[in-house]
Amino acid sequence: MADNRKKWDILSDETRRRCIQETIDFFETERDEEIGIIAAGSILDHFLESVALEIYNSGVTDSTRLLKARFENLEMDLESLKK
Repeated sequence: MADNRKKWDILSDETRRRCIQETIDFFETERDEEIGIIAAGSILDHFLESVALEIYNSGVTDSTRLLKARFENLEMDLESLKK
């Protein structure tokens, strides 16, 4: 079966199901509205398309910054071992 996901749909099937249920629960609890699975999936898709890549890229940027700092410390430690 081909994977027809959009590039912004970064969720596993299990996580997607959980997020849809959380969206349904949110509307019921916070807005006193009842929405179905299709509506909740559409809302989730909208937000994923709008912000998923930005959040993902932010995580990559944060990881890059952390790794650069760690490698700088490693480089200083290795230099201190020279005789």
